[in-house]
Amino acid sequence: MKILFKVCLLIGVFCTHLVNAQDFDITVAKDGSGDFKNIQEAFNSIPDFRKNITRIYLKPGTYKEKLTLAATKTKVHLIADNAAETIVTYDDFASKKNSYGEELGTTGSSSFFVFGDEFYAKNITFENSSGPVGQAVAVRVDGDKVIFENCRFLGFQDTLYPHGEGSRQYYKNCYVEGTTDFIFGWSTAVFEDCEIYSKEGGQYITAASTDKKTLHGFVFINCKLTGDAPENSVYLGRPWREYAQTVFIKSELGAHIKAEGWHNWDKPEAEENCFYAEYRSTGPGAAPEERVLWSWQLTPDIGEAYTTQNILKGDDDWDPTKILE
Repeated sequence: MKILFKVCLLIGVFCTHLVNAQDFDITVAKDGSGDFKNIQEAFNSIPDFRKNITRIYLKPGTYKEKLTLAATKTKVHLIADNAAETIVTYDDFASKKNSYGEELGTTGSSSFFVFGDEFYAKNITFENSSGPVGQAVAVRVDGDKVIFENCRFLGFQDTLYPHGEGSRQYYKNCYVEGTTDFIFGWSTAVFEDCEIYSKEGGQYITAASTDKKTLHGFVFINCKLTGDAPENSVYLGRPWREYAQTVFIKSELGAHIKAEGWHNWDKPEAEENCFYAEYRSTGPGAAPEERVLWSWQLTPDIGEAYTTQNILKGDDDWDPTKILE
């Protein structure tokens, strides 16, 4: 034991991983060294509506799978060591034909469907690798109380789809890239300390479709908006539905953000009903005096109230920051 302790002092990170590995219920490895070679097989093996957390360790590798985490698979944690070395990918797209000769559609293009509540992913890249071929979703999320930490979401149009009405989602230290409407949907989603990267060829970051009765849509806190899109070429968002809500709190906006900030998607009625707002934006893309008149610059008393806990707590006082591993 003393020898092992001395070795751990010398290579602490490696030994810490060995200790933590004992806590996993399932190991997935492409090389066959785990319990399963495929992620879907691991998901399928989990008992339905298990009351305890199921922790899956995902070894480095590229997993080309079209995944579904069923609604019956709850409290699943999928953990890897390094997002750059652990990639979950597929290459469907909306206009691709299925076996019946029908187009898959936007939803059908998804590489990963997350229906299970309380799903948590860490240190993983999620990708739709079909390229710039129109709508092509990397991850669609319907489950409630879902967390992604240190994850990357790669694609072009419609990369990330927080879809579920009533779904609460938390993205911490994540990277999301795309061209047009690459964060879109109905859910309440908080992006904290994330990088949002606009690729050349796109014009809109968000396309929220927030339901009228929902208190919050998409909220970006302390995020950085970067990209290789040309200067003054990208809108912060446009309303997929007329009650869309998108708010940026204390975020750094790159020069690619257009001075007017927001677009009405040629829906004048949306200007009266949507809620597009900012609080203490910084960077070359921050232009409060030039924003469209129907957007908001929040006062300190309102802006400071936009915290992860306030937005996501719901009726059960959910606080995702207490769950991060």
